[in-house]
Amino acid sequence: MPNLECRMYEAKYPEVDMAVMIQVKHIADMGAYVSLLEYNNIEGMILFSELSRRRIRSVSSLIKVGRQEPVMVLRVDREKGYIDLSKRRVSEEDIHTCEERYNKSKLVHSIMRHVAETMDLDLEDLYIHVGWPLYRKYGHAFEAFKLIVTNPESVLDSLTREVKEAGPDGQEVTKVVPAMTPEVKDCLVKNIRRRMTPQPLKIRADVEMKCFQFDGVLHIKEAMKKAEAAGNDDCPVKIKLVAPPLYVLTTQTLDKEQGITILNNAIKACTEEIDRHKGKLIVKEAPRAVSERDDNLLAEHMAKLRSANEEVDGDDSEEEEDTGMGDVDLDKSGIGLTE
Repeated sequence: MPNLECRMYEAKYPEVDMAVMIQVKHIADMGAYVSLLEYNNIEGMILFSELSRRRIRSVSSLIKVGRQEPVMVLRVDREKGYIDLSKRRVSEEDIHTCEERYNKSKLVHSIMRHVAETMDLDLEDLYIHVGWPLYRKYGHAFEAFKLIVTNPESVLDSLTREVKEAGPDGQEVTKVVPAMTPEVKDCLVKNIRRRMTPQPLKIRADVEMKCFQFDGVLHIKEAMKKAEAAGNDDCPVKIKLVAPPLYVLTTQTLDKEQGITILNNAIKACTEEIDRHKGKLIVKEAPRAVSERDDNLLAEHMAKLRSANEEVDGDDSEEEEDTGMGDVDLDKSGIGLTE
């Protein structure tokens, strides 16, 4: 069985004053014992005095078993393997840097481990000849993997390893060969492409829009068209009614910043149009990237509102009453928001 356990980086221990990602294993009398996730789970310790700058009233409120978080390295005894850590000395900037690095390293490690397991290789050997040389050359193997998605030869063909074999005269000679066999290289490239091909992000903004003027419904329709016109082929903008007067604007893009900019422009165009007719638009949630869970919650909310509207529509009433907008189709419907 090949060994599938290995640290993420070439250095066996972290440097002092470096922020590292840990997971709390258990809490003792003097402090908390933790695993350094980037260094093959070697053990470190956070003394209670290094948990907080303030007086500690409850240890359990500051640190919990199983929690993962960045901490600062205070001391490293390489001979004895002792690592002292601090939670109170890590800054917001350190936390951000550590989390960003760890997320990249975790993805690289997951790909490397899967390749080693699939091809029956020793994980550390794969790191020695592929992973760590890429860390040295590109600053982080993640950056090399991004290039491999589109042009694997430009990155991988330069990687070599030395092997010793018997020469014609029986003497041992050193020969330079590719770092990987074609089969291992193919497996690595396929896994990188499967895990790292960019997926479109969904950007969403929530707004309230009202117009109480004559033909206010039509004015809202025109404002919605202006919002959708702010999109382009890369970032098409859609606007949908949730329930009067709440609307959501969405777009999908590979570039998060571009998507947010496009939606801001769409909101601006929509606002200018509705303002011309003495209407009002209020941004309830600014443009931001949303997850599948957010989309599901929105869909559930809209389904409940539709169900509630259907119940209202089915009630008997002697007097017909305007209850607001239904679903809006910009191309077919003339229905909008009135009060």
